[in-house]
Amino acid sequence: MSGFVKIAIDDYYSDSNWTTIINKYWMLAERVSDPRVQGWFLFDTPLPTLAMVLVYLAFVMVVGPLYMQSRKPFQIQNTLVAYNAFQVLLSSYMFYEHLMSGWWGDYSISCQPVDYSESDQARRMLHLCWVYYFSKLSEFADTVFFVLRKKKSQITWLHLYHHSLTPFEAWLLVKFIAGGHGTFSNIVNNLVHIIMYAYYMLAAMGPQYQKYLWWKKHLTTLQLVQFFMVLFHSISALVYDCGYPKIIASGLILHSSIFIVLFTNFYIQAYKKERQPKKPVVNDNNNTIPNGHIKMNGHANGEANGHIKANLCEEENTKPNGFATTIKNGYTKVSCEANGYANGYTNGVIHTDKEKMQ
Repeated sequence: MSGFVKIAIDDYYSDSNWTTIINKYWMLAERVSDPRVQGWFLFDTPLPTLAMVLVYLAFVMVVGPLYMQSRKPFQIQNTLVAYNAFQVLLSSYMFYEHLMSGWWGDYSISCQPVDYSESDQARRMLHLCWVYYFSKLSEFADTVFFVLRKKKSQITWLHLYHHSLTPFEAWLLVKFIAGGHGTFSNIVNNLVHIIMYAYYMLAAMGPQYQKYLWWKKHLTTLQLVQFFMVLFHSISALVYDCGYPKIIASGLILHSSIFIVLFTNFYIQAYKKERQPKKPVVNDNNNTIPNGHIKMNGHANGEANGHIKANLCEEENTKPNGFATTIKNGYTKVSCEANGYANGYTNGVIHTDKEKMQ
């Protein structure tokens, strides 16, 4: 038994200090915790994990933004590619280990108790849960990179809630229930992270890879599917009794339900704009053209589709028949009357009033 727990036991019998309630918790915790992890780094108490989460929140919410306030965003493209590649490999390793430690073999999908024995498979799962804990600490870097790149819009309440909560969940996993029914959520999370960090890696590699990133919207859908799977799988542990702690199964149900609500709200907020019709664009003459078209007048330089400029009527290009033709980028053709006035609609091809009459 660790030295901290011995001190807690001594203090338990003393009513002269305010730590009595905390000591009672430690006595209970040590009594029901996994004896195989006693003395493991960071697992005698949750205080180091709590301290790391608080430091993380202090940096990403206060210290980091103040530090970056008068500085330009860091250019860390290579670091981002390497970090996301590392997370893909780490998640792939953990996914494989979850399969080999039970889920590919004799684990029951309906209800699976925790194996506290010294068997090779039980020890393999215990070690895997320990690695999973440290993987959650490594994900603090996600938010740190947002701060250094001044991507404030990416640091949402959902993002902070998720990254602050998961280290505590992983700590409890290793300390009390390293294996069994609850590790189903881990293996599903590993699979989602393989796909998610692969997306982030491609995005960090540069604009030439944007054409391969059409599936961004489906990432949020995949995360929602993940939480629904964990929700129904956790409910099964309440229906079937295999010795897995029902209080843990209830906690997983609550956890999944909260994330379903949060991710559904995020999905609606992030993608509802794509379903809304585009607002009309108004030109200098207060002429409104629907569907984002731009109305242009003759002796002016109008921008078509954001970047294409065309001088609609240039006297030196006027043909004897009284019409002028301008070709821009092989797509935009404008014909206008000799007096230099024409009204055209631009959406890749501009048609004039004269052309409409023919």
